[in-house]
Amino acid sequence: MAAPSMKERQVCWGARDLYWQCLDDNAEDAARCQQLRSSFEASCPQQWIKYFDKRRDYLKFKEKFEAGEFQPSQSTENS
Repeated sequence: MAAPSMKERQVCWGARDLYWQCLDDNAEDAARCQQLRSSFEASCPQQWIKYFDKRRDYLKFKEKFEAGEFQPSQSTENS
């Protein structure tokens, strides 16, 4: 796979940003953002999509953790 051009990267990042904004605006309800998700998947290489999905999960976790809102699961607490 050839590396995406600058224009392709910008299109990918723009699609990602729109999708993430939709998730933020709709309380993480992915069903409401399905069209933007499809655009995101069509605009980015598959490996990038996996990376961005993991990165968003991490950033959301970090945000909750730093705000003191993170609650470990029962199974984790008892370990």
